[in-house]
Amino acid sequence: MKKIIILGILSFVLISCSGGNKDINVDEIIKSKDLKSIKASRELVHKEYEKWVADLAKLDKAIAELDPNKKNPLVKTLTLKDTLFTHYIEIQGNVDTKENIVISPEFSGILTQVFVKAGQKVSKGQVLARIDDGGLSASLAQAETQLALAKTTFERQKNLWDQKIGSEIQFLQAKTSLESQQKAVAQIKSQLNKTNVVAPFSGTIDEVMTERGKVVAPGMNLFRIVNLSNMYVSANVPENYIPQLKLGANVDVFLNALGKSYQGKVRQVGNYINPNNRTFSIEIALPNPDNLLRPNQVAVLKIEDYKNPKAILIPENIVQETADGSKVIYTTGNIGKDNTTKVTQKKIELGYTSGAYVEVKAGVGAGETLVTEGAKSLKDGITVEVIQ
Repeated sequence: MKKIIILGILSFVLISCSGGNKDINVDEIIKSKDLKSIKASRELVHKEYEKWVADLAKLDKAIAELDPNKKNPLVKTLTLKDTLFTHYIEIQGNVDTKENIVISPEFSGILTQVFVKAGQKVSKGQVLARIDDGGLSASLAQAETQLALAKTTFERQKNLWDQKIGSEIQFLQAKTSLESQQKAVAQIKSQLNKTNVVAPFSGTIDEVMTERGKVVAPGMNLFRIVNLSNMYVSANVPENYIPQLKLGANVDVFLNALGKSYQGKVRQVGNYINPNNRTFSIEIALPNPDNLLRPNQVAVLKIEDYKNPKAILIPENIVQETADGSKVIYTTGNIGKDNTTKVTQKKIELGYTSGAYVEVKAGVGAGETLVTEGAKSLKDGITVEVIQ
């Protein structure tokens, strides 16, 4: 198609030259087969052709400037304003609690009594079960009787010693016997206390793993107790976020399973970088007012790491990149009565991105009008029509 158009233009030029310049008769010159004449004629025709192309361009420009029906590119615009911008780090973490343990006995014997069931709330120090003491109660009674005798003997020996009656060795023997018997009683009581399985903290019995009549021993699982009032989220954060994470930073915690968001705060930042994955640990204290949080739930953390109260935000999809790697956008001037104006290409410096918007650190400011639609086909300085 392009060749046909070019041949048509050349034919028009040759015919015009043949008719408008009596000194050049193209057909006669070609028939003469005089190469020198043919080349000279071609040079003259080419000069005329270049002149007509230049004139045609001038005429097209004049028509474009004067034609009221010309079509300018259509664009939509947005006036930039200062706005609060907060940037977040998004990572995945797990819900947990420090008070989630399995209780094991400290004494071996037959489990004679179980006082709780699954789902029951208990208080710190409450007896959950009792183990047969294997005769420790009788031993304690005997030791307490001997303690009473040792105490009476010591008191009498002390009274005699205070009156300078008797020997010092008798006084010391009575004192030693009393102290030894006191330790024996305390030791038996300590052993006897271990026959009671007690709650180490207040919470809920989540699971009962045993039953009355079983023989138990240290290390066996009896109960799981959980306290859901002191929940937190633990996560591993890439080391490049160390400067942004501070104690007390606000955190949005979203739980997909519940479809709910919670507000927490960073309460601990790890001081150790894991060499295997180059991360450090954090903990976020998490309220549990609805009692819906459970250990090992998966949470998505949005940790605030940057805030600008007067940020300029623009849609990220309108930012274009030039051949030299610069980021550019287009702004408009004052809009005329016919809704036309000229656009200006501006280089900008970008900051953080949040969703579909990106922060502009330099290049444009509040009050400027930005082209938001139709910018892909624009060039610096062209006239556009703004549509509402």
